[in-house]
Amino acid sequence: MLPTVADLLGLDVIRRGSPRVLAGADRLGDRIRWVHVIELADAAHLLQGGELVLTTGIALPSDSTLLARYVADLAAAGVSALAVELGRRYVGSLPAALVRTAEASDLPLIAFEREVPFVEITEAVHARIIDAQLEELRASERLHEVFTELSVAGASPDEIVRQAGALSGRPVILADLSHRVLAFEPASADPARLLAGFATRSRAIRPPGRTGYDEASGWLVTQVGARGEDWGRVILVCDAEPTATDTVLIERAATTLALGRLLARHRESLDRQAHRTLISGIITQAHADPAEAAVRARALGVPVNGRQLIAMVLRLRGSGPGISDHARVLEVADAAAAACRGENVPALVGTLDALPALDGAAGAMLSLPPRADPDQVLATLATRTRDRLGSEHDGPQPVVVIGVGTAVTSIRDVRRSFLEAGQVTDVAAGSPGSGGAPGSSAFYRLPDLRLRGLLYLLRDDTRLQTFAERELGPLLAHDALLARNGELMSALAAYLEAGGNKAEAAKNSHLARPTFYDRLHRIERILNTDLSSAESRTSLHVAMLTLDRLPNA
Repeated sequence: MLPTVADLLGLDVIRRGSPRVLAGADRLGDRIRWVHVIELADAAHLLQGGELVLTTGIALPSDSTLLARYVADLAAAGVSALAVELGRRYVGSLPAALVRTAEASDLPLIAFEREVPFVEITEAVHARIIDAQLEELRASERLHEVFTELSVAGASPDEIVRQAGALSGRPVILADLSHRVLAFEPASADPARLLAGFATRSRAIRPPGRTGYDEASGWLVTQVGARGEDWGRVILVCDAEPTATDTVLIERAATTLALGRLLARHRESLDRQAHRTLISGIITQAHADPAEAAVRARALGVPVNGRQLIAMVLRLRGSGPGISDHARVLEVADAAAAACRGENVPALVGTLDALPALDGAAGAMLSLPPRADPDQVLATLATRTRDRLGSEHDGPQPVVVIGVGTAVTSIRDVRRSFLEAGQVTDVAAGSPGSGGAPGSSAFYRLPDLRLRGLLYLLRDDTRLQTFAERELGPLLAHDALLARNGELMSALAAYLEAGGNKAEAAKNSHLARPTFYDRLHRIERILNTDLSSAESRTSLHVAMLTLDRLPNA
């Protein structure tokens, strides 16, 4: 850590000069980046900020106005301190204009009452600065080693955050863009106090860049994301202004968390790899000519011309990104491939990682004859896949949810079928009231989706999270700030559920009409919206449903 002005005043070489602080005593905690000996009256343009400027004052002007400008220019350049040796230009004391301007500019001004060789000061201070920089480099290297090991080991977010907390000795929090705490390490802090009102406090902090320090809260915040899309923030709770090492630590933690989502997959069979590569190319439309994809499919034994092409997505209920989960998804892909072979159904089968929305699932492109009954084939394949998975596990049978896309006749449209199947699967696997419990149907189709299911599907989309925060954030913050226990949010929910009928909403809320109407007026003022507008009500209703879809929202 770079030394402060106060640190340097304690050095023996400087103490020999009998230093006396004449101005800016409250800024002695500023860091010194370098030392310059400058005997010029216009030195400010040579400086970059953070310097200790040493001078005998021999070249300084006599005019008070010019002296004041000299000090003001140094302060504007970001100089950390100005030290003047008495005895050559000034005897006994410094000019009042110099001291007065330094005090007004909040610039530490130091007078050496005894002669001291400036070269000794520069050598001592530079040695101290270089030592601090070397220590920061060593610390950075240690952090690099630790987080590299975590990346290679495929550490979980909890472990990464825990290690960051251990290295810093301070609380570390990982939150998503809806200000939900995904993982945290309290260090020596009280967890309840650390997380009390977290969402409200977090919403108030918007760093100007990817990494920034909020002095009011004492939070050092950095964004977490990969492939150009941010999905969360890492927060280091500081008890003082963070150091360069703190910044390196939190940014390395964020990078490691981001890489966790891009971790190399488990090794697959050559057959599965070939199928996965072709499926990925179809989904991402990597083939400039669809005919190329058709040729490659035929080369893998899957005809596409004159056939019904149906996408099927299989997802383990409750599974998520991670190494062990990916291994299970490979088992699902193998089971689905075996089921297709058993029923003589030509198919491309593999894991789906071409799009983030399909990551963590297995998929198949089925090729059926024009007159085949898709429902019958799909039901048989679903049963065989579940049976095979059950026979390969010693424990309970894993719950596999299967979504099916619309049948298409061109390989160009298979991508749309996959996206539909993925949407249906996600909703059926995790959204309440979205089509029954697992096993109640062999597979699910697009008509099972409704608005609540669609919002559940998009729950991790940062654009949807941002929309919900923009629509309802001020109201959430207002209720939290005044400890209203969500009374305005409850009033808005009742009003929206009643379809904009104020009297019915007041009755359902067990409130007198004047009281309920007053709450609606306050909601309109806080959100700067007109609740009589159908579009406004629809927008707020979607935002409300979005919050319901977010865990712990």
